[in-house]
Amino acid sequence: MQKFPMTAEGLAKLEDELRHLKSEERPAVIRAIAEAREHGDLSENAEYHAARERQSFIEGRIAELESVVPSVEVIDISKLAGDQVRFGAYVTIIDEESEEEKTYRIVGAHEADTKQGSVSISSPLAKALLGKKVGDTVEVPAPGGARAYEIAKVRFN
Repeated sequence: MQKFPMTAEGLAKLEDELRHLKSEERPAVIRAIAEAREHGDLSENAEYHAARERQSFIEGRIAELESVVPSVEVIDISKLAGDQVRFGAYVTIIDEESEEEKTYRIVGAHEADTKQGSVSISSPLAKALLGKKVGDTVEVPAPGGARAYEIAKVRFN
């Protein structure tokens, strides 16, 4: 069985989402389907088709979460320290071209969200950063050509 590395916070979020989908979303969509059925002809009932589509999404996400959650390997980052980039690290990088500074946290694939400042350990950026130290420069392949970044800071809290 494939194990997925994840932080404890990431696992808690997935478990909360699964609980929410099963206890609130699933019953709500079942009620919506039953209500839409009462409106008559199902072939032209937009509410019914929308509810069925929503049900399909919910059931798919539940199935996905039920397969991922038992396969999670929680990595305890509370014991990590140092200036070397590893799983769970917050890494501040500086784009050598634009001088723009960004901070990312390296997390498991199922908890990554670039909008929230976290990148998957399997992403090109994380792969380039892993094992490097403050002051190192990394080159990351990108659609518009490779980008160079300098590692400015590494922290684990």
